[in-house]
Amino acid sequence: MVDVKTCLDNAQEKMDMAIMYLEEALAHIRAGKASTRLLDGIRVDSYGSMVPISNVAAVTTPDARSITIKPWDKSMFRVIEKAIIDSDLGIMPENNGEIIRIGIPPLTEERRKQLGQTVVKEKVKLPK
Repeated sequence: MVDVKTCLDNAQEKMDMAIMYLEEALAHIRAGKASTRLLDGIRVDSYGSMVPISNVAAVTTPDARSITIKPWDKSMFRVIEKAIIDSDLGIMPENNGEIIRIGIPPLTEERRKQLGQTVVKEKVKLPK
């Protein structure tokens, strides 16, 4: 006979895993508010290894609409800038030689629809 507590514990564990997966998947979606997690999926070449931007620069959010990136090595400016442009985030970095600034624009209706489609796709991928 199946123990009810064991069954509930298993269900709780699966639900927790599904929530963690969805939170991770949705964290990289640009939803109109600045978050350093937007850049987590972007990798740059640093001395022959592909690493996250946060491994080669200080990444901060000085306000709700912008992200600043200050590379520790000046040679990384162009590499980081190109990686952001080539990503699917749809944002354009500004490089002033000191820092790279990314302005997060408000969402348009078209972008909201795209985000809705992305959320549906991620929901379908949830572990069962």
